[in-house]
Amino acid sequence: MRALISVSDKTGIVEFAKELVSLGIEIISTGGTYSKLKSEGIPAIEISELTGFPECLDGRVKTLHPIVHAGLLAMRSKPEHMKQLSDLNIETIDMVVVNLYPFKATILKDGVTRDEAVENIDIGGPTMLRSAAKNYQDVAVVVDPRDYETVLNELKSESQVSLDTKFYLMQKVFMHTSNYDTMIADYLKKERNDHELPETLTMTFEKVQDMRYGENPHQKAAFYREIGKKVGSIADAVQLNGKELSFNNINDTNGALELLKEFTEPTVVACKHGNPCGVGSDDNIEVAWDKAFDADKVSIYGGIVTVNREVTLELAEKMKSVFLEVLVAPSYQKEALELLQTKKNLRVLELKDIEVPQDKNAYDLKKVNGGLIVQTIDSELMNEEDLKVVTDRAPSEKEMEDMRFAWRVVKFVKSNGIALAKDKQTVGIGPGQVNRVWSTKQSIEHAAELIDENATKGAVLASDAFFPFDDCVEAAHQAGITAIIQPGGSIRDEDSIKKCNEYGIAMVFTGMRHFKH
Repeated sequence: MRALISVSDKTGIVEFAKELVSLGIEIISTGGTYSKLKSEGIPAIEISELTGFPECLDGRVKTLHPIVHAGLLAMRSKPEHMKQLSDLNIETIDMVVVNLYPFKATILKDGVTRDEAVENIDIGGPTMLRSAAKNYQDVAVVVDPRDYETVLNELKSESQVSLDTKFYLMQKVFMHTSNYDTMIADYLKKERNDHELPETLTMTFEKVQDMRYGENPHQKAAFYREIGKKVGSIADAVQLNGKELSFNNINDTNGALELLKEFTEPTVVACKHGNPCGVGSDDNIEVAWDKAFDADKVSIYGGIVTVNREVTLELAEKMKSVFLEVLVAPSYQKEALELLQTKKNLRVLELKDIEVPQDKNAYDLKKVNGGLIVQTIDSELMNEEDLKVVTDRAPSEKEMEDMRFAWRVVKFVKSNGIALAKDKQTVGIGPGQVNRVWSTKQSIEHAAELIDENATKGAVLASDAFFPFDDCVEAAHQAGITAIIQPGGSIRDEDSIKKCNEYGIAMVFTGMRHFKH
């Protein structure tokens, strides 16, 4: 038997090669791998000795040779293949151990140039892997050092690698090369600033962890992260306390983080099942917590909290009495962290770049039966130039401040979405109803039930999409709401405007909607 070894990741390769030699397997090698094996006293044949052709073009051409690929692709079960090898004086190669130039590590380096990236696109490695994998019945092909032990155990016990294992290794090869090629294509797309939705969509992610289960115990789940320098996302967070994050934790925390990024002032966002339940802003982060907590003391139980300022001991003491699933902040005072770590089940995450938004060209993906629907993320809020006061009464400065606050919140409320706010605090949220007036009435009812019956007096209302009828204005008036912000664009806009004028409610159109399904 003969094995061709050429690896960039040399983890365990010396030990593996020594074991192969002890089993009587002859080793062929290239470049740096050959030098490494020889320095360890492991006998190996250099690839140029096998091919009779020297490495050239700064090592770009080493293994791209008929002697190599004929030795890999010849089917041992076909006499005509074996006769051709004999006539050409070519020997078979029975094992390929290859991993590829470190393209990912290269593009993740600070200041990497395009020339450096392109030079680390492997050509010969993927070609050998594909040749070997195509002939998996006869050739064992290993791309992952974690498979060395399996291969050695079978060689020792059976004097060969089983067909099932070879088939498994074949699968890993094509997953590996697919991932590799996708990284290259993605890098080139970004390098060209190409933000179009492509004709064919290939994406690659790396597994962070398996999960106990998905949304429900009968569903399988895992967490994958995008490849590249991504900051400000939950995938970049460091867990300082608590149990492993679940599928629902990650999904809900992501929603809370994306809403938090809309705010620059000290802000606390509490979420439950992907919807905000309490949001508060203030000059003081402890007061912002009080606002978010007081907005809905019921729903925050078992919820997700994100904070865009350091967690102080004072803030930690306020949080300690509340059962939370996840807490995310950019930093923690030492005493605050020690206090929070006494809650064994609280998942405490540190995310230093918590304020960094996603790239506006990032994809939002949703799996549907039989396909995938893809859009760019909702990266806009509103165009200030498009803001239009459509009622006789213009909003006051304070109303406008609260409407901007509510508009940020409602962008992340499931449609049909309504958010009520006063003094930069949510006082009622109505998410995901099948008609808008139900969401409006729900938000008003929740405000009265969870805060007090006067919570909506002097509050503002934000709607993620236009009012199809004036019934939402009627409900807002009865609740004492004094100003409304909504996209506008309904054929019945004039009905809502007239109703607002009748009640002295100020209404502003943004010209931009924020459906969230």
